[in-house]
Amino acid sequence: MAAPFSSTTSVRSIFRLHPNTTKSFLSPSDCFQKGFNCVKCHSSNVNVYSWSSAANYGSLRHVTVKLSGKPVVVKRVGIVRCATIEEIEAEKSSIEKDARARMEKTIETVRSNFNSIRTGRANPAILDKVEVEYYGTPVSLKSIAQISTPDASSLLIQPFDKSSLKVIEKALVTSDLGMTPNNDGEVIRMSLPQLTTERRKELSKVVAKQAEEGKVAVRNIRRDALKAYEKLEKEKKLSEDNVKDLSSDLQKLTDEYMKKIDTLFKQKEKELLKV
Repeated sequence: MAAPFSSTTSVRSIFRLHPNTTKSFLSPSDCFQKGFNCVKCHSSNVNVYSWSSAANYGSLRHVTVKLSGKPVVVKRVGIVRCATIEEIEAEKSSIEKDARARMEKTIETVRSNFNSIRTGRANPAILDKVEVEYYGTPVSLKSIAQISTPDASSLLIQPFDKSSLKVIEKALVTSDLGMTPNNDGEVIRMSLPQLTTERRKELSKVVAKQAEEGKVAVRNIRRDALKAYEKLEKEKKLSEDNVKDLSSDLQKLTDEYMKKIDTLFKQKEKELLKV
């Protein structure tokens, strides 16, 4: 897991001094050596940067110390509001929750797609993606009709509004389910023909493609979360080590959802190829 943040890190990481000012952090006492010559920097003047902070604000001052006189404040580099630990943790937590929620939604989409592909047994879920033009508006079949399975090889569709029987029948005929609806004026019955070996293999390829699309979606979610972490690093809210730890956690989450997709795929493939 990522290492906890410290207030020191979140504040001090705001500033990055120019490489030429490295010596300027010598204290006056370091330079008062034998008379008026600075042994360490060989200068009669010493630049000192002082740092102070209060609450979540920081201030950096540039002080020139004359060895023969009193210190003089030359320049205040700046005052900046630093992100608090709570704010950083909230942003990090938000990224994690969003990634997990999106991955979970991807799993549900993959599961729904698998359910819409029929196997050897009747399942109302195979009609989930069927849309009907109902009074000029496309709606899902299951929202305007009750779907049941009177036996293992047939489906019974009973519309809530009998006037929609014909549009439902039309939608079923034009679907790619490979079944012929039987409209008796009251309900629609559909018998599932036995799947041939060739058809089972074709559907297995479709399922494999849907599984890969789900994995691509999960990888894209990981990419988006990683970009969000890198943005926090650029804003000096996270250190490089923090981002590495969080990236590792994110990869574990990604692997977890990849395995879930693999499990769903293997279950569906087994159903399809089972004769």
